[in-house]
Amino acid sequence: MLNRENMVGARGALPFDAKVVGAAVVLLGVLAWQAQATAGGNMAALSLVGALMGMTLYHASFGFTAAWRRFTSTGDGQGLRAQMLMLGLAVVLFFPALAAGELFGRQVWGFVMPVGVSVVFGAFIFGIGMQLGGGCGSGTLFTVGGGSTRMLLTLFFFIVGSVVAIGHLPFWYGLPNIGGVSVIATLGLWPALLLHLVLFAGIAALTLGVERRRGVTRPPASAADWLKGPWPIFAGAIALALLNFATLWLAGRPWGITSAFALWGGKGLDAAGADLASWHNWSGMTGAVERSVLFDVTSVMNFGIVLGAMAAAGLASKFKPKLTLSGGDIASAVIGGLLLGYGARLAFGCNIGAFFSGIASGSLHGWVWLIAAFAGSIVGVRLRPLFGQSRS
Repeated sequence: MLNRENMVGARGALPFDAKVVGAAVVLLGVLAWQAQATAGGNMAALSLVGALMGMTLYHASFGFTAAWRRFTSTGDGQGLRAQMLMLGLAVVLFFPALAAGELFGRQVWGFVMPVGVSVVFGAFIFGIGMQLGGGCGSGTLFTVGGGSTRMLLTLFFFIVGSVVAIGHLPFWYGLPNIGGVSVIATLGLWPALLLHLVLFAGIAALTLGVERRRGVTRPPASAADWLKGPWPIFAGAIALALLNFATLWLAGRPWGITSAFALWGGKGLDAAGADLASWHNWSGMTGAVERSVLFDVTSVMNFGIVLGAMAAAGLASKFKPKLTLSGGDIASAVIGGLLLGYGARLAFGCNIGAFFSGIASGSLHGWVWLIAAFAGSIVGVRLRPLFGQSRS
């Protein structure tokens, strides 16, 4: 039987981890304040957009890695359908703005990158790295924010792989390619938009067919708790499409993640005394390395993603870092991280910059990236048991 003191304590208990949430909010406030002081109000706003992305990714468990693995292993296509919904809403929003070249009076442009050997190979090894490392670009950041020490190791080697790739880019970019291909410019706005919507619907229908053949069933979804989570995955898809559109408006270009990792690695080398100016492959980045990281849109948004996910984990009372890692955890994080970083640089981005934002930009390379990365993901799923990981 509770005494009066215990009853008061029970009634006064907070339904979330106040220390974690408080720390995340304070750090986010400092980030926004410093971003505004350093680079202006738009950068501060982008830090908050990043935080909303991190919260959405965490609460909706919106990952590309697990969704692709579940479809490969069990036929569960719900995650893929959520991605098609996200892409469908994104192209409806993005294509008219990119065709016009402006959004609410601001000049905007998309990620239209060359299609060639580097994209195919880079995306393929990125797909392997996703499954071994345990996350893609966005997945790595939001799980780090959620307190995963294993993913912190993956992130470190993601950065290392990015730095190594910089030294090899002249070779990879010199291999055969057909240049950047904008489907919007090639077909026109409305044919390009219709084609994409048909493709997304076709992929969604394919996943439903696979589920029926394999007898996939799911328990009924629980009611969403918008403060503590979880959120419906389709709500996460809609939120991410809208937040990417906000990024297009505020930054003038879509959401990206992995270019910042090469910059962070460069800053680390510079701090260690490396003369980057003498490294010809880094000569174009020395200015960015010397400037404050708060001038870099991608870095500021990445910091926001981590802090937003940290706040979400605190709200869900799930911020509980695990300090012990198995040998398999360490090996897969190291190898996966290196493949992620190296592959992302060769392929002009990750699941966000190349796949999501690439397709939202009407770039053919986004579709090539999807096919090559999905193939690599299948290989990665088959390799997971070597590191003591489940295929599902």
